Amino acid sequence: MNSISLKLDKKTINEIKNKFKDHMVPVNNPYVDTQIKLTDCTITIYQNDKTVFQGKDANVYAISFIPQKINDQAGSDEVGTGDYFGPVCVCACIVKAEDFAFLKEYHIADSKKMSDKQIRELAPLLMDKLAYSLLILSNKQYNEVQKNNNMVAIKAKMHNQAYINLLHKGYQIPKAAYVDQFVAKDIYFRYLLNEKEVYRDLIFETKAEDKYIAVACASIIARFGFIDTMDKMAKAYNLNFHKGAGDLVDEDAKIFVEKYGRQRLNEVAKLHFKNTEKLK
Repeated sequence: MNSISLKLDKKTINEIKNKFKDHMVPVNNPYVDTQIKLTDCTITIYQNDKTVFQGKDANVYAISFIPQKINDQAGSDEVGTGDYFGPVCVCACIVKAEDFAFLKEYHIADSKKMSDKQIRELAPLLMDKLAYSLLILSNKQYNEVQKNNNMVAIKAKMHNQAYINLLHKGYQIPKAAYVDQFVAKDIYFRYLLNEKEVYRDLIFETKAEDKYIAVACASIIARFGFIDTMDKMAKAYNLNFHKGAGDLVDEDAKIFVEKYGRQRLNEVAKLHFKNTEKLK
């Protein structure tokens, strides 16, 4: 069970109480001020202002209330790297100080903790409000690039390009710019040695999507790019493509090859995954 404990100020505690007033439940504990029961999350506010979020979606509800300096920040994250079918998507976005109030109205969290329905509803709102750069590397492109680059190199180059794109669009990237760390900082920049432009003023942190709202927003937009592309693939090939790389994906691959031939598999799949070998 996920559990997040925060020491919050009175103003933030009152925001929580007002937002979830219809979900308060009686509690017989002299140390507890308020308890709130939500789907997959219980919020317990203690008399000393300690607030505990517990449950499957603890991060989803907590991130909007995690104390953050109300300064501009940027963040980047990627989606699709563990999926046999579909693209690799990377997004970098900027959250300005004035955006925090808008974002507090929504349950902003790492996209992996959100349903596709939630992503489809929330991502367009973020894309309309925030400055962002979304890169979608199609399967055809991926299979070509992968001949000379491993997955870490591909991710590093895409994260870098997302930040460079923001600069080219005329945005100033805040000093607080976070990458959801997938490799050590020195190795990340080693993969960028031959790039024409490199953005270096980055902060690398693991699980950054649970700590910084800009990374969480980037994660949501990247996930939207992924599922939107998967939707278009399903329509184009009249075939349901499962996410991940498990047994259901193997079945989808067999059906695709039967319908369209093995030579077209590179249009929809990452060919170096073991799922391709299983087709033999």
